Amino acid sequence: MTTIVKAAGAAEFLSLVPRMLGYVPTRSLVMIPFDGSRSVGAMRFDLPGDEPDAVDRVAATVIGTVCRLPDADAVAAITFTDAAFGEENRMPHTGLLRALERRADACGLRLTDALCVAKDGWGSLLDAHCPAGGRPLADLDLAPATDVGADRDQGSGAELPEVDVAQSERVARALLSLDRAIEVLCGPEEPAAEASRPSGPQPPADADADPGDDLASDDADRIDPAALAAVCALDDLPTLFEDALGWKADALRAYDAATLVWCLSRPSLRDIALVQWSGTLTTGDEAFDAQLRWESGEEYPAHLAMRMWGEGEQPDPERLVRALQLSRFVAASAPRASRPGPLAMCAWLSWALGRSTHADLYAGKACDIEPEHGLSEIVRSFVHAGHLPDWAFQRPAR
Repeated sequence: MTTIVKAAGAAEFLSLVPRMLGYVPTRSLVMIPFDGSRSVGAMRFDLPGDEPDAVDRVAATVIGTVCRLPDADAVAAITFTDAAFGEENRMPHTGLLRALERRADACGLRLTDALCVAKDGWGSLLDAHCPAGGRPLADLDLAPATDVGADRDQGSGAELPEVDVAQSERVARALLSLDRAIEVLCGPEEPAAEASRPSGPQPPADADADPGDDLASDDADRIDPAALAAVCALDDLPTLFEDALGWKADALRAYDAATLVWCLSRPSLRDIALVQWSGTLTTGDEAFDAQLRWESGEEYPAHLAMRMWGEGEQPDPERLVRALQLSRFVAASAPRASRPGPLAMCAWLSWALGRSTHADLYAGKACDIEPEHGLSEIVRSFVHAGHLPDWAFQRPAR
């Protein structure tokens, strides 16, 4: 979102930063690019260590990222740190701010300010009268109660939503019934070809003890009609994925959640959802057809594959947000062993929305359950390399 910055001074400008980001950053470098006097977004990076090589590398990467914005002609840099002015009687991270100043100048970017918010004060590198001990933090309004909570930072909001135990058990039983119905109707599933593909949905440890479990009853050979209906929905995956965007995420039916867990746990089906949710129903149909052709030995279309890498037309952010909300509740409802697929989708969608910190957290949770999970490792490599999708540098469509 474009913001007109009308700050009368550095303190007022710093007080605007949490409103722009939606949280109060910690241990972070925040860059605010400008097109004239108009900001064109905000970028957050982890603070590097004080080693000269690390500082220079981060400065080069950060300024290079800003330069990818076609309209940016200036930039402000702010460090948010746990360090203190009083530790060395000077502003922390001056080496990083100086390196950013040099890199910006070399690239023809005007550095409007280079600020630091430390634990005991704040100041500007460009302020010749800044006290050695910094200016008082009381000058700043970093977390107004009506806007941004003081306890919110860049990692806030990445926790999975709470789902009650009964819902989790229903989803676990639905997964078992769905798996069995598919095996009866379609035959045993072939072993996964990718290391990232889970071995199949599993119930929680206490699911077998549930006296209401269909599989534990005397009628164990009977297939739940709801499972058969769910299998029928798999016949038209693009329609299923499109309909899912309209479901109420926090009130998913057990078989709806189980069907999405089953799909997102299989890379070939998950990729169809990824392409469609970042595109349209039409691109979902195309991805479904491309997957069938690829399995027959044909080459997968490059313009579809490039979506995973963040190339191509800018997705509709509202579709991505709806898909992320849905995937978060699906992951929260799934048995732990079946969570990596939905978590990986949460990670990619977060990355596509410019929430790299959240993306890394989701991908890390997936890899904690299933080390070397394919899509999760891809997203983590994006985040750790500072790679952002191309559409992050495009102006939003009106």
